[in-house]
Amino acid sequence: MKSHNSANHLRTALYENNIATFVAAIIFQILGASCNLIISWQLGAALDAISSSDRLCLYRLGIFVLISVPTIFLINTAATIIKARFVHRGISQYKTKAFEILTKKSISTISGENTGKYLSAFTNDSISVETNYLNNIVLFVYYVSMLIMTLAMMIWYNPLLTLIVIILSFLPVTISVLMGKELAGREKKVSDKNEHYTSKLKDILSGFAVIKCFKAEKRLESVFCAQNHALEVSKEKRRRYLGIITSASESSGMAVQFCIIFIGALFVFSGKLTVGSILVFVNLCNFVNQPVQNIPTCYANLKAAKVLIDKFGSILDETGNTLGAPAPQAIKSNIAVQNLSFGYEASSTILKGLSCNFESGKSYAIVGGSGSGKTTLLKLLMGSYRTYDGLLSIDGTDVKSFSSDSMYDLMSLIDQNIFLFDDTIRNNITMFASFPDEEVNRAIKLAGLEDVIKERGEDYSCGENGNKLSGGERQRIAIARSLLKGSNVLLVDEATASLDNETAKHVSTAILALKNMTRIVVTHRLDEQILKQYDEIIMLKNGIACEIGNFKDLMEEKGQFYSLYMVAGN
Repeated sequence: MKSHNSANHLRTALYENNIATFVAAIIFQILGASCNLIISWQLGAALDAISSSDRLCLYRLGIFVLISVPTIFLINTAATIIKARFVHRGISQYKTKAFEILTKKSISTISGENTGKYLSAFTNDSISVETNYLNNIVLFVYYVSMLIMTLAMMIWYNPLLTLIVIILSFLPVTISVLMGKELAGREKKVSDKNEHYTSKLKDILSGFAVIKCFKAEKRLESVFCAQNHALEVSKEKRRRYLGIITSASESSGMAVQFCIIFIGALFVFSGKLTVGSILVFVNLCNFVNQPVQNIPTCYANLKAAKVLIDKFGSILDETGNTLGAPAPQAIKSNIAVQNLSFGYEASSTILKGLSCNFESGKSYAIVGGSGSGKTTLLKLLMGSYRTYDGLLSIDGTDVKSFSSDSMYDLMSLIDQNIFLFDDTIRNNITMFASFPDEEVNRAIKLAGLEDVIKERGEDYSCGENGNKLSGGERQRIAIARSLLKGSNVLLVDEATASLDNETAKHVSTAILALKNMTRIVVTHRLDEQILKQYDEIIMLKNGIACEIGNFKDLMEEKGQFYSLYMVAGN
């Protein structure tokens, strides 16, 4: 998906299923502008009636006012309500569409990016789009329609005086429109600073425990203050420039009004206009000044908001999901890895000609020192990266030919850092999908969660990232989640690393007890009782599989695995 296409999708989302509301908002804004002209006409007619002592005309105007005031109230109320509905629906659909595009990105794409820019785009920038685009586009139409209708009414009263008003208003409008381009640039700078500020604040909050442990509060306070200062300086510059545009518009408006009063007085002296007409004209000048003052600001804000929409589109530009044929729902034979080489960067190769084989339904332990390529191998098996050399195939078909989505269906990953939503245990197991109770209960039983459910219930809130649960309970929820998903292959990456020995043994036993699944487990825990249960152990060193076999055979070889096992204190 190209960046301009993402931006187009976002712009379209603002009006999707919202056109009728937008049109209704515009109609009522135009009616509201018409009401202002009616009020001006009533004031002029009333003054002329008073000047000519026309009581009957004044009474008629009184009746007209009694009817028009509640009508105007209803029109303005309806205009406000409909505009609020248009803005609500538009910004809601905008963020929903952005999230939809975001979820199409691959795991590798998101993991390689700074998520702070997304947080800023969904929060700060979205508020700007709501205020400066959706609100402003309705106001823009209101001011334009008011200006057109006011000028039409002025022409009806006196074309020459109207021409003078147009000439006086033209120059400041042009200046303001030209200044709007600079405002758009300053709006983007504010957005960029907001992105950096949000990212830094997210980092600080995530590492709060480390900050306290190393007594780095003052140092991090300086880092925060620097980001905060940069953000507020950029916002001040934007506000200052917007103030200049507003001041220029207001000054030009006052100048126009004074000129019209002076020139209008000359028309009254010459008998070409009545006193009531000049009052109408002066009052109408307010309805020229208001659009003249606000149209340039609205236009500048619309341009600034469009820059933010384009920016959001540019960070959503690449879906990252690879298209292709659907992967099989289950492995019939094996996953073959032949001479596999890969590096996240061209200058650094992690896997260097690795070869191994994973047969359907069997269990495998992948062991090795830090940096040997264990986690990288799991990521390639998931299909997260496609830029490898060599062959990685499922039942003889290269993984590169399968779509990313279908690979996620085939495989489930349990990571060391289990992520849980701040929601119920059941929703964290089902991932908010609907499953029959029997299937959920089966997954709970197989994952060893029955005691937790009996004690706390399925509706127990897990807390932020599962902070109300123990490490073992979080791991078991992850296992239940994978079982319920029904994936044929289970990948486990250091899932027991942060658990105590007893809990780790229970979790490992639960994984090994799973049937009809290919289980590939990266582990640093070299427990003899657990390792003996694996069909094969794959020993990685320097990016290659240097030894493959069961626990008994590898120990008898007294090679790399034997050394690693003994160093671990066994």
